[in-house]
Order: sequence, then structure tokens, then C-alpha cells
Amino acid sequence: MPNTNIILIRHGETAWNAERRLQGHIDIALNAEGLRQAAAVAGALAGEHVDAVFASDLQRALQTAQAVAAARGITVSQDAALRERCYGGFEGLLYAEIEQRFPAEFAAWQARDGDALMPAGARLAESFRQFYARSVAGIVAAANAHPGGNIVVVAHGGVLECAYRAALDLSLETPRNFPVLNASINRFTVQGGMLALASWGEVAHLRPRPLDELS
Repeated sequence: MPNTNIILIRHGETAWNAERRLQGHIDIALNAEGLRQAAAVAGALAGEHVDAVFASDLQRALQTAQAVAAARGITVSQDAALRERCYGGFEGLLYAEIEQRFPAEFAAWQARDGDALMPAGARLAESFRQFYARSVAGIVAAANAHPGGNIVVVAHGGVLECAYRAALDLSLETPRNFPVLNASINRFTVQGGMLALASWGEVAHLRPRPLDELS
């Protein structure tokens, strides 16, 4: 099967990104800055051939993807496999609130325990290992639908982190020492179900510098 080229994009900024409130599966729309960033991504990619656009079905990713797809007359293919990790009872809370209310679970999360679970909330949480398997499989499935093609995938910070780890064969337990920026352009190839990294963190189209997932 020939290589598929993937442009992997993190969604534009939301109000919850700006205040460091954990979103997970809560469906938050882009804020005004996020909409500006989505338009900037679309402009940056205007000269590139794209066969298909895929996105998480959460609206912050879908809105970003629609900006890229609209100029091409492409319908965005939505896939729940590309959603952010589900954080259970952590969702909707500020990082500081999580640490205060759930100190043991917060510590396990920050220690990068791949099998640790957050307390349940409106939804059951995923472990990092479960999330990694689900999100990488979603990216590879999108690539396999267009062998030899060029596709855009718009997802979330955690999904981008998993793709980076898969491409570089990084353990889930190693620190995340690479940026995952709102509306950044990140390029991968897929061959035989394996991700390879071509470039990471393109943000020249964005001014000022966008937010990192952990900033």
C-alpha cells in the first residue's frame, strides 16, 4: 500500500483552553481567536492538494476542519475515534481545581501512569493506554481510506500527542517535552499502518503564538 500523507491539525483556541479548564469530551466551541486561527490554517493550506478532510465530531475540531474543507468543496468526515481523551470527573474543572479535589488521581495523571483512571463523571474516563490505542487507530483508519493520498485530520491536543509518540516510538510514561499548539500544522506519513513524522509544530501562519496544551 502506498504512503498516505497526513496533515494533522490541533483545533483552534477555545475559551476553556485560555483559562486552563479541562475539556475532554465536553463539546466546547471555538472562541473568536480560535475562529481566526482556523481561517489562518485554511489560508496556509490553500495551495496544497487535499483529497479528504477528517475531524473529531466535537465542534471545536469540526469548526476548524470546516474552515479547511469549505474552500475545497469537501465534506468533513466526522469520526468519534478522533475525539480528545475522556477525563471522566476531571472534565469541566480547572487544573488547579482537579489537583485540590482529586490529589491522588491528579498525581497519577501527572506521573504519566498509562493505566491510571480518573474518577467517573458524566462519562467514564479512559486510561492513557486506552486513549492512545483508540486515537492512533483512528488516524491510521483515515489514512487507509485514502492510500497514496493527501488528507487533513483535525483533532485535539491529546490525539496529536499520541500520534507523535507513535511515530517516534516513545513510551507513554516519558515526559511530554514537545509543544502541542492550537491550530498548528503537523505532517506525518502512514505506510503499512505505521506513522512516521515529517514535520512538527508549524505555526508561521499564526500570530501571536498559539497556546500549548499544557501552557
